[in-house]
Amino acid sequence: MAVTTHILGFPRIGEKRELKFALEKYWRGEVTQSQLEETGAAIRHENWELQADNHLSYVTAGDFAWYDHVLTTSLLLGHIPARHRQGSPTLDTLFQVARGQSQHTCDCHGVAASDMTKWFNTNYHYIVPEFSADDTFDVTWQQLFDEIGEAQQRGHSVKPVLLGPLSYLYLGKSVDDGFDRLTLLPRLIRAYQKILAQLSQQGVTWLQIDEPILALELDADWLGSFKLAYEMLAGDVKLLLTTYFDGISGVIDDIVALPVNGLHIDVVSAADQLSPVLAKLPADWVLSLGVINGRNVWRADLAALLKQLEPVHEQLGDRLWVASSCSLLHSPVDLAPETQMNADVKSWFAFARQKVKETGLLGAALNGNPEAIEFCHQYSQPIEARKASQQVHKPQVQARLKTITDALATRTLPYEARAKAQKSALGLPFLPTTTIGSFPQTNDIRQQRSAFKQGKITESEYEESLKAHIRDAVERQEALGLDVLVHGEAERNDMVEYFAGHLTGFQTTQFGWVQSYGSRCVKPAIVVTDIERDKPITVSWSQYAQSLTSKQMKGMLTGPVTILCWTFPREDISRKEIAQQLALALRDEVDDLQEAGINIIQIDEPAIREGLPLKKRDHQAYLDWAVQAFRISASGAKPETQIHTHMCYSEFNEIIESVAALDADVITIETSRSNMALLDAFEKFNYPNEIGPGVYDIHSPNIPTEAWIVDLLKKAAEAIPAERLWVNPDCGLKTREWAETEASLKNMVSAAKTLRQELAG
Repeated sequence: MAVTTHILGFPRIGEKRELKFALEKYWRGEVTQSQLEETGAAIRHENWELQADNHLSYVTAGDFAWYDHVLTTSLLLGHIPARHRQGSPTLDTLFQVARGQSQHTCDCHGVAASDMTKWFNTNYHYIVPEFSADDTFDVTWQQLFDEIGEAQQRGHSVKPVLLGPLSYLYLGKSVDDGFDRLTLLPRLIRAYQKILAQLSQQGVTWLQIDEPILALELDADWLGSFKLAYEMLAGDVKLLLTTYFDGISGVIDDIVALPVNGLHIDVVSAADQLSPVLAKLPADWVLSLGVINGRNVWRADLAALLKQLEPVHEQLGDRLWVASSCSLLHSPVDLAPETQMNADVKSWFAFARQKVKETGLLGAALNGNPEAIEFCHQYSQPIEARKASQQVHKPQVQARLKTITDALATRTLPYEARAKAQKSALGLPFLPTTTIGSFPQTNDIRQQRSAFKQGKITESEYEESLKAHIRDAVERQEALGLDVLVHGEAERNDMVEYFAGHLTGFQTTQFGWVQSYGSRCVKPAIVVTDIERDKPITVSWSQYAQSLTSKQMKGMLTGPVTILCWTFPREDISRKEIAQQLALALRDEVDDLQEAGINIIQIDEPAIREGLPLKKRDHQAYLDWAVQAFRISASGAKPETQIHTHMCYSEFNEIIESVAALDADVITIETSRSNMALLDAFEKFNYPNEIGPGVYDIHSPNIPTEAWIVDLLKKAAEAIPAERLWVNPDCGLKTREWAETEASLKNMVSAAKTLRQELAG
């Protein structure tokens, strides 16, 4: 009757972001590959020891990735874009696919990175596999097998994790016109058969095979392909078919027909699926229940979970597995170092290390351990105490929410009338040039911020240093000839964390880092109480920057939906209500910016697409309140105040009507990696407002040539009338160096001038 315990994956960045720093040193040539590999091994070993120390039945191997687990799968399968193939794949091959290859590091004109997009509705990014009709697959990368061997040698019982073949195909893109990538499935399955054979030789008993696309609404061809694929994969290694992020009860009949040995479901995101899945579960299958939330930081109510799972344990006996809902990749690593957090508030949370402990304790309690049972009840006490806290619900915020009407979310004039007013007020040229907002966060900026936090410099000294960086950014932009300037955001550690730190209702962390992609980490804040703004946040910085130039200075805000999506939300109120609270706070900031003389205000919403529920039937309800939240934040703007928004790495086809409904005067989007393909949705829809398609990829060290940018702009002009086009990079420049930033922007401005002359002639 013993319950099996495991997690679906653990963060690979290290408790102190050791992997991030090692990667960046390796890319700069400061450490060797062997030194980088030593860092990775140390992180893996620590992760496995943590799982073993908390008495999990299995440690999870295969969840470590040097950049991204989907890209690791591509190398495992020998599936590398032709432009990056140079003999047998190496670690440098992996990084070239992810980051591109600069013309300065190869005897070539530069090699483009593969596309990158969001992992379902999370803020994690993955490298998109590219599929062609002549693709072949073979096992050419030994990382998975080497890491299993490492764990076994250290005495661990190992359960590897592998992205399943259907999800791998589905999450990629076809690069041949009219090509159905499902036709590659038989070839792909043969490679998976080789993987399973090698796992069997290593003595692997169970494989966690992730098929998260089963939580989507798949068409018949994709859903029907599962049976063929898994009939070919059935063998010595037992398969735990793993789903997460939403429920699968609608396809349970298809799933139980598969020749696998168990099923994992996420009962955090879809608790209502448990009963229908239990009713259909084959008698010889295990059922892994994802009850520890891998996507949020709230302490699990172990007492309630124990009560919920006891009858399931009675029914299933030792066929019950207890697990995290998804990989803990989406959680910060460890709560313990958060020494500046109020003790009561800290008691509400659990990060990845604590979630491993929760999983082990819950399993022990279900297995009848009296100490674990008692601990589960004690562990839930802070959750119960919070429900009665008078600090959480604020009457003044609740009263303001009741004032929301359709009129509050509507600009005073339609776009056509606003455009005329803005053209007169702003005096911008044809094809105006700008950037998305941030400029390089240099070591000097970071050191000054750290010194201020540690009390080594005063607040006035810190502010003067920031003003110096703003002056420098303005001078560089004027020298480059940009038309609309930004202050560069030197004062901001992160586009969301900065606002969370200046709004009441959030808890920020010291070390709560979460991987976004590669070496890029973010530190999400936590929504703990009702949200409001008690004083202006950005006004003084934008006003100072505007005083330095006669050109238009763009105010920079992060939108309500993005702040919501990129923080850890409360679980006691709806996401809609949190977004509305944020929108009202940002509306006040917009009012103050325009009163301070800032005539262009950008309200970034890069996360609006990722916030979509996985089920299409739930899309419209989400989009309705997401659009409303943006419009509440923006609709206090005067007609002559130009509202911009920015979105990156989004598939716009399914949300284009809602994007238009935002009614932003200008939208800037990522299009460079897709070679302007993302503009198709805007062309077909006949998008009415102005648009800035990103003309170069800021995530790659490649410096775009003027000719390259001119070519992209010409493609953009085929989809959007040139008089409504803006010229800009595809995202903020925070992570770049100044030398490459200035070189790229110089070519961008030159390209805009060239095209102005050409189109004028």
